[in-house]
Amino acid sequence: MKNTVSVEIQLAGKKMTFETGLLARQASGSCTLTLEETVLFSAVTAASKPREGVNFFPLQVEYREKFYAAGRMPGGFFKREARPSEKEILTARMTDRPIRALFPAGYRNEVQVNNLVLCADGENDSDILSINAASASLMLSEIPFFGPIGAVRVGRVEGEWIVNPVHSQMAQSDVDLVYVGTADRMMMIEGTADEVPETDLIAAMKHAQAAVAELCAAQLELRRKAGLPEKKVEDIPAADPALVARAREIAGAALGEALTIPGKLDRQARVAEVFEELKTALRDGDPAPTEEELRAVCDEVEIAVVRANALDHGRRIDGRGADDLRELAGQLAFLPRTHGSAVFNRGETQALAVVTLGTHQDGQRLDAVTGGPEEKRFLLHYNFPPYSVGEVGRIGFTGRREIGHGALAERSLRQVMPEDYPYTVRIVSEIMGSNGSSSMASVCVGTLALMDAGVPIRTPVAGISIGLFSEGDRALLVTDILGAEDHCGDMDFKVAGTRKGVTGFQVDLKIHGLRWELVEGAFEKARLARGQILDFMTGLIAAPREDLSPYAPRVKVLKIPTEKIGALIGPGGKNIRRITDTYKVQIDIEDDGSVHIFSASGEAMEAAVREVEALTAEAEVGKIYQGRVTGVKDFGCFVEILPGLEGLVHISELANFRVKSVEDICKRGDPMWVKCIHVDESGKIRLSRRAALAEKDAESQEG
Repeated sequence: MKNTVSVEIQLAGKKMTFETGLLARQASGSCTLTLEETVLFSAVTAASKPREGVNFFPLQVEYREKFYAAGRMPGGFFKREARPSEKEILTARMTDRPIRALFPAGYRNEVQVNNLVLCADGENDSDILSINAASASLMLSEIPFFGPIGAVRVGRVEGEWIVNPVHSQMAQSDVDLVYVGTADRMMMIEGTADEVPETDLIAAMKHAQAAVAELCAAQLELRRKAGLPEKKVEDIPAADPALVARAREIAGAALGEALTIPGKLDRQARVAEVFEELKTALRDGDPAPTEEELRAVCDEVEIAVVRANALDHGRRIDGRGADDLRELAGQLAFLPRTHGSAVFNRGETQALAVVTLGTHQDGQRLDAVTGGPEEKRFLLHYNFPPYSVGEVGRIGFTGRREIGHGALAERSLRQVMPEDYPYTVRIVSEIMGSNGSSSMASVCVGTLALMDAGVPIRTPVAGISIGLFSEGDRALLVTDILGAEDHCGDMDFKVAGTRKGVTGFQVDLKIHGLRWELVEGAFEKARLARGQILDFMTGLIAAPREDLSPYAPRVKVLKIPTEKIGALIGPGGKNIRRITDTYKVQIDIEDDGSVHIFSASGEAMEAAVREVEALTAEAEVGKIYQGRVTGVKDFGCFVEILPGLEGLVHISELANFRVKSVEDICKRGDPMWVKCIHVDESGKIRLSRRAALAEKDAESQEG
């Protein structure tokens, strides 16, 4: 089509194509991005002027997967996609975080990014495409944006780094790294690893950076081909620099003093008093600033004072040194009847975790349009109520932030779960108090609760967040950041792991990229702090409890031949239903013949196991059975030796003398001792009453 322009690159042996000019021409900027046969569309729009009364940047990022992209129909009665799935929400968040940092500080126009998967090949995930396409659409617009950025996923299979691996490769990888950067610096990382050393992750990031530079160059080329000027944006200050300077003169000293108060609520109360005094003084100016301008000035002054205290005086808000952790506290078995529970405090951040063990049927089905795992049986849910920060707030549906923080903690702990664990495990982290990095507190308390529940995790996991204050070439990394340090600083560098290596990570920046020496320094500080937290946690509980809670279901795993699955289920589910109803147990059967029996009663468990074994057992040559005659023929009789399993006793095997008529020995329904003497290739069983009686007589004589 006329006016359509595209840029094609080869990235790690795969063709990627950016194209614009065909779809959504009324949007501020739009493009499609194709990787193999996966196609994602992105459109961005912006309001023409700032929304009145808004003192933040109103950016909205949406990501949707439509079932038509995979040639499928939606489930449900209405046959229409409804609320976004967890995967869609996590992808939207992953797209939002790196682009948000690249808008001018004072830009207040509403911006909306709408990303849509148009076609999915089932092998190439679209989450990476979402970040790249959003950046490209912004670059094709005149919305102020300090881009471009590029994003890749990196995995490692058999020691080799792979850029943008397919799902089958990721299933074998010990690293899942999403790396986002500008042409020369890191902007964001997110992912998981199987206790991988920090040095390996840094190597993966540097491997990714070369591919990111190619993606950035492709977007600049697309903008040039679209006939847009090379110069993109000028900075917009968040507040009037002259007004900020005057405010610092008036309130800088008092604010600096207030910001050293250790307690969060006391500190906030004193800071609010200082700001009220400052606003009163500034209102006397000519012209008098608006309330919106006053809010912006107060925020800028607080940020400036916190940063100056850190960089000029090495002084943090609560008086700690740069590498100091806050006080740690914890308690196990907090709740009496749950399967496992724990409380963990790091300063004023407090989390309560509760573990529940369930059956396989309690697992969560996954239905991602773009492919990947179909089910997960390890879940971590994170709740952040308003009271955790001393506020009144609306309580509604689970928020995006809660889903994102829960996913980070979940993937950090999933790495140490035992393989083929027979239970579905759910952890709920209830945040009781928050003053910085409650997601990493959820990792710590989740580990303690799992160990309290007796889940045999491979090794404990802890998490911590590293912050950054920087100005030009000056930079200060700080361990265990407070909420205010997160707000006023440049970085939230979350790392979770064991003593051996990293299991989960998520890094967000507010600046336009991070130097490699700061990346390495942050990983090292996180490793050292993690060791201190693990020392504390193992002091509370050194290893998972040997016994499960008496209130947790017990499980027995049996293995049966796959051809016996039908016999266990029975016609119309008759057999399995009889066992579950009679003994009040749950039975899950897998395609490979694994049978999981769950019960709260040991006695009922044993009875159900006997029933399953009886229904699925096979005849053993040389074994004696007490069976029941099911049929009488001229040539012998049929005897059921196990439920649904019968064999033939030939007339010559009925007794140690010549039998004239089978009915002289037995009739239908009679009990009969028989010995299995042969099972042929087709499964036909030959039995002998004569041999069984001879063996039992010999045993009685010996006795």
